[in-house]
Amino acid sequence: MTQSIDQRASFDAIRYARAWEDADVLLGAMHPRPGQRFLSICAAGDNVLSLLLLDPKKIVAADLSPAQIACLKLRIAAFRALTHPEFLELIGVLPSTRRGELLSRVTADCDPQTRSFWQGLAPDVDRFGAGNVGKFENYFRLFRRYILPLIHSRKTIESVFVAREEAARGRFFEDRWNNGRWKLATSLFFSRTVMGWLGRDPAFFDHVEGSAGAHVRRKVRFAAVDQDPSRNPYMRHILTGTNDGVLPTAWRPENYDTIAARVDRITLVQGPVDQVETGAFDGFNLSDIFEYMSLEETAQVYGRLLQRAAPGARFVYWNMMAPRSAPAAFGDRVHRLPELEARMKLVDKAFFYADLVIEEVAP
Repeated sequence: MTQSIDQRASFDAIRYARAWEDADVLLGAMHPRPGQRFLSICAAGDNVLSLLLLDPKKIVAADLSPAQIACLKLRIAAFRALTHPEFLELIGVLPSTRRGELLSRVTADCDPQTRSFWQGLAPDVDRFGAGNVGKFENYFRLFRRYILPLIHSRKTIESVFVAREEAARGRFFEDRWNNGRWKLATSLFFSRTVMGWLGRDPAFFDHVEGSAGAHVRRKVRFAAVDQDPSRNPYMRHILTGTNDGVLPTAWRPENYDTIAARVDRITLVQGPVDQVETGAFDGFNLSDIFEYMSLEETAQVYGRLLQRAAPGARFVYWNMMAPRSAPAAFGDRVHRLPELEARMKLVDKAFFYADLVIEEVAP
């Protein structure tokens, strides 16, 4: 019998300290009406917070990892206690000499378990910011510090984010970026073995297909040429470790007060997302959970989620290297929205995913 992901992977530490899916795409993929109910993977919590911009009645955020739940608890407390600039200091966007003081102020209103968890990470938060202390963020930090300088000069790296027309971006990429060192480094550092060891979890690659390095090179070219990298917060952070004013949805100043006023609408659940409370949900933010599952397990989990779906509900999730969509057994109840998917893929700044899936439950 195949073990489930909670039996194959470790969930005792922060894996993702910030969101790595584009919330602009997530919001654009939903069919929002005020008063809806959403079920979401918690992850770092940023995209759960972003869903509040759709004015839902309730969001249930679930995660197998208590560490990821602690990330969202910290954010909720921070939105209540801090100004927007203070939040950006704590999270690691703005430089700060007082992150320890901000962390203490925020965690004073958290439960004892969450307070203790973050106190244990205080030195890392002080050094990097609360949005940069996950395993995945450290993986990219190692890449920036030890690998990227062997491939490109600082000037070349900074030049990626100069605004250009698409034709000029293509010339820059081929002439200055796509050299032999880049191809070799991506084959090695972004291999399944290294990425599983340093970045994600080896169990997360049990069902992937193809070369991870080749996948990364294709997707980086898409983000550097087909899209405008000067407006991409994910690429900017990966290559420079900064955001330089280019922020993901939940961190933008124009969204801060709205999110802060609605954080009480979030309910957190530690456990499998398909085993939360019953009741009808209008939208599902599923991150890339099916990537980690066999086809058999995907069908089981999808079926349980479908039991919690209201008529017309939207399922939104990403695939990086394991192709997943609604199992054929549910073909009469769920259909993909290819035109909407195509539009959202063009603007999806979380460029490293191979596919975005948007599905709608029959009315």
